[in-house]
Amino acid sequence: MIPTIVIVGRPNVGKSTLFNRFTRSRDALVADVPGLTRDRHYGRGRVGDKAYLVVDTGGLEPVAHEGILHAMAQQTRLAVDEADAVVLLVDGRQGLTPQDRTIAGQLRKTGRRIWLVVNKAEGMQPATVNAEFHELALGDPLAISAAHGDGVSDLTDLITADFPVREEPDADAEAEAAPESRPRIAIVGRPNVGKSTLVNALLGEERVLVFDQPGTTRDSIYVDFEREGRRYTLIDTAGMRRRGNIEDAVEKFSVIKTLQAIEDANVVILVLDAREPITDQDAHIAGFILEAGRALVVAVNKWDGLKPEERDWTKRSLARTLNFIEFAPAHYISALAGTGIKPLLDAVERAYQAAMVKLPTPKLTRALIAAVARQAPPRGGVFRPKLRYAHQGGSNPPRIVIHGTALNRISDSYRRYLERFFRETFQLQGTPLKIEFRQGRNPYDTRREKR
Repeated sequence: MIPTIVIVGRPNVGKSTLFNRFTRSRDALVADVPGLTRDRHYGRGRVGDKAYLVVDTGGLEPVAHEGILHAMAQQTRLAVDEADAVVLLVDGRQGLTPQDRTIAGQLRKTGRRIWLVVNKAEGMQPATVNAEFHELALGDPLAISAAHGDGVSDLTDLITADFPVREEPDADAEAEAAPESRPRIAIVGRPNVGKSTLVNALLGEERVLVFDQPGTTRDSIYVDFEREGRRYTLIDTAGMRRRGNIEDAVEKFSVIKTLQAIEDANVVILVLDAREPITDQDAHIAGFILEAGRALVVAVNKWDGLKPEERDWTKRSLARTLNFIEFAPAHYISALAGTGIKPLLDAVERAYQAAMVKLPTPKLTRALIAAVARQAPPRGGVFRPKLRYAHQGGSNPPRIVIHGTALNRISDSYRRYLERFFRETFQLQGTPLKIEFRQGRNPYDTRREKR
């Protein structure tokens, strides 16, 4: 097992900034807003031959007994339970607070190795900024500046001094080296449709924060898990509202993170709320997924408890509003009750296999000949386009390159016909398909040379 470092502290002390320093990334969303991080956010770091996991947590509110702050505190305590080292981060500019004392008291009871780190100490004398924090009785405080990187390298060396050296790559590292063996599944949709609940249902644990409030998830959370011997990476994302309704700067960055997660995914699960009308925003999100070329599965959530006529109305609305993604299978589930989860994941696996399929050139060419024999391309002016052979030009999504002459005269309707024919022939369910035409130059055409 790779050692785990968990960063805890009250809100807005710089935990996400330190997380980005430990992982040498910009994965964690950072802004000068208290309570920005809400879920456990995992990342990887390395110092020489020593690898470790880092966990960014939400601000710990030890006195919260209900509401979203209480749920955030529960997530933090779960992270501490699996930690090998805990970094208690405090704010050197605000000084010691009663909340710091309460958190320190709770951490002492865990029996974990605790490092007391004083952040935002740039331009200050370490002895001066550390003085009052000795009261917490957690050893000598270490003054750093996560924003500027001051002291972070020394802190990392101290924490990892007792960590084992990994002489051989572990299974997780091998899986990262071969990304095709671990499909990445992004779960997207409008706010409050049940995305985080679906993540927890797939994982079988309360891994991400679930709360009956739109906008609970703010960052994209990557979670590795295994199901029936198959490894996956789930990406829980922030809800996407219409651009005109977004005023908060944090929400704007959250939407950017969601768009990046779609680009990073192999398969996207678009979650819809069966108890609300399917909106234009659902169609906009589906359109972006299609434009990104990602495999797609539609999950209609909150299906339990609906009357038969309500279910029929939802299915008609789905077929009418999202008819441009007819290749994407729709599954009707209840993430809260856990119904329909296995068929949904089976559809995700089929969509992934279709997106990554390898199609031999002879089979593609024979399928192209069969498609033309069934329906020849309409004549464009004097000439009729001639489709000679086809080969695969890429995966995720599958790209089929067709060579021939007069291909610039092929209509969009015939292109769609070829897409449907190839999809049916090779059973490519759940993935978009790209057709690219490459026209050969006529060797007897000397007009270009005369120019």
